[in-house]
Amino acid sequence: MKFMIAGLGSIGRRHLRNLLALGETDILLFRTHQATMPDEELRGFPVFTELGAALAQKPDGVIISNPTAAHMGVALPAARAGCNLLIEKPISHNLEGLQALRAELDRHQKQAQVGFHFRYHPVLRLIKQILEKGDLGRTLSAEAHWGEYLPGWHPWEDYRASYAARADLGGGVTLTLSHPFDYLRWLLGEVAWLSAATARASDLGIEAEDRSDINLCFTSAASAQVHLDYYQRPAAHWLEITCANGFIRWENASGTAVVTNALTGSQETLVPPPGFERNSMFLEEMSHFIRLCRGETDAECGLEDGVRALEIALAVHQSSAKENRRVYLAERT
Repeated sequence: MKFMIAGLGSIGRRHLRNLLALGETDILLFRTHQATMPDEELRGFPVFTELGAALAQKPDGVIISNPTAAHMGVALPAARAGCNLLIEKPISHNLEGLQALRAELDRHQKQAQVGFHFRYHPVLRLIKQILEKGDLGRTLSAEAHWGEYLPGWHPWEDYRASYAARADLGGGVTLTLSHPFDYLRWLLGEVAWLSAATARASDLGIEAEDRSDINLCFTSAASAQVHLDYYQRPAAHWLEITCANGFIRWENASGTAVVTNALTGSQETLVPPPGFERNSMFLEEMSHFIRLCRGETDAECGLEDGVRALEIALAVHQSSAKENRRVYLAERT
């Protein structure tokens, strides 16, 4: 198997290390040399600065980890070249080119997997099983909170110049921390409508929004509130789900969840397996992508999941621009 990585910032390098850890060594790099990290770990791999030349090497899978606004510039040519894709979330900063991407993937019978790695969290998977089994009754509401301090992400670079801080590169907290849009869909179903308010609330001095507060209403009539920010110290990321007969609280920091059954009065703590750490999710995601490229499985989180999460993020901006008015999302069959 041959793999190409487009974009060698921190996430691209994580994918490189995970490919190597999984025994894949036929790897080529497509880069613009704008990454701010040292190049030592990249030595020994073929490097291309022209996309056509890189794709002419016929990679089986292309990993797209460049800035969000540049995703489609690699994804479309790679799909036309007959490659499977692993596209980092969000898949883009707008909906342009997505219909063409669908058509190219279908034409070559290839797939796109989207990098919402929380789908590989073992405790979130257990929570999904609990909700589907229905032991706690109907899911009624949820709350997701994720706050992180943007200047602490990559201390070696000026955070104000990073893609996460720049709207022109597809940044802003709504798109960059869009994981809850995906895992809430995964757990609660499709979103019918939302309302939202975004702001540049802190003194970080970035041009994109650093706070986003969203109300989601699902087709099941369940609701969820999502808070995202770039300024919280220390970081906090948690999820609470209220059901008719119980309550679940998951903490990202520990990876654990407490499940309370109101009918029995019992509490159960769900714990990740021994040795679990953050990279375990990325490693499982990459293992899945390798199997996908071999034709052994389908995408765990496919293109349409990525499109739906992007539509939610874009609707957040639309609602905020209209003074928190409702934005209805198209029905999916």
